[in-house]
Amino acid sequence: MKKFLPLIASVFFLFSCSTSVQKSQFTVTGELKNTPDQKIYLEELYFSQKDPAVLDTAEIKNGKFSLTALAPEEGLYRLRLEKSEAAFIFINDQPAIPFSSDLNSLSLENAKFNSPANYLLRSFMVDIEKQRKELEDKASILQQYKNPLPSDSTYQMMQLDILDKQAKFQQNVLRYIDTTSNAVMALFSLGYTRDIEPEKIETAVGGLTKRFPTNQAIATIVAQYKQLIAQNKSLPKIGGIAPDITMADTSGKAFSLSMLRGKYVLVDFWASWCGPCREENPNVVNAYQEFKNKNFTVLGVSLDKQKAEWTKAVEEDHLTWYHISDLKYWSSAAVAPYGIEGIPYNVLLDPQGKIIAMNLRGNDLQIKLSELIK
Repeated sequence: MKKFLPLIASVFFLFSCSTSVQKSQFTVTGELKNTPDQKIYLEELYFSQKDPAVLDTAEIKNGKFSLTALAPEEGLYRLRLEKSEAAFIFINDQPAIPFSSDLNSLSLENAKFNSPANYLLRSFMVDIEKQRKELEDKASILQQYKNPLPSDSTYQMMQLDILDKQAKFQQNVLRYIDTTSNAVMALFSLGYTRDIEPEKIETAVGGLTKRFPTNQAIATIVAQYKQLIAQNKSLPKIGGIAPDITMADTSGKAFSLSMLRGKYVLVDFWASWCGPCREENPNVVNAYQEFKNKNFTVLGVSLDKQKAEWTKAVEEDHLTWYHISDLKYWSSAAVAPYGIEGIPYNVLLDPQGKIIAMNLRGNDLQIKLSELIK
């Protein structure tokens, strides 16, 4: 369960245009077929937790409408209907922006804002959705395998295929950020980098201020991203030594991660209140049962608040390994050193305490342990 979305993930809703730059007017004139007469709202979308702001309201009459607003520079905006969940995002790249769609035939392809930047936006979203759907379908097929053996060659080939397509997806996104001619599209595409290691995005992000030197949104995002990179570099990485953790175990006695040196250790961050954690626990149990007599163990680090709930979940889920918690929820002393943004989360350590894998889910843990422990 996510505590919060990373900076780059939330870039989808961009930025606040609080600036003294001279504002320019733009007008969207639209035809939305098969739409009952109702209000339509023009909203500005923001980077941050700020709610979208309504800039203009109009009445749709016989499917037609016109909306006008002021903006300091190109940004991301949305048309929202009063009596429908349909919404349409666009970029204000020219003073007059024609729009057309059909409420009975909604799709990314059929919602058209007729301007150069919006052609880029629509093409990008169509292509991204196609890639996302392909990955989702392959992952769905993979999930149909029930407790596959690590030696199952078909399962392994499917995993490799998904990893290859994920890598190509990430490369395509980074290439787009690095080459697009539109500042808003560069920021919009950053919203699809949440699963990419920040260091891999650093070069592309660093080049944005050189390509768009006068864009206020670019300047804001790049500054915040550089701060994020600096913070990320201080977090544990594969190949580094895991930060030690000392907390009370279920009996109240102090227990430290370093006390398990000499074994392969899965440090498993979870909580009794975390539904996805409880769903993942059977996979950890299976791995523990298979390798517990082969120099492997687990240290459960709980982000619980109540000891009774924590220990009850340990018993109910048959988690028969070491457990510690300071019962401080997201203020746990383990959160900051490991940069935990959501749980379940885990790191796998070698006998010297070095991180050799991170965030192993499903059958990935057993597959990794089979590679390491013969």
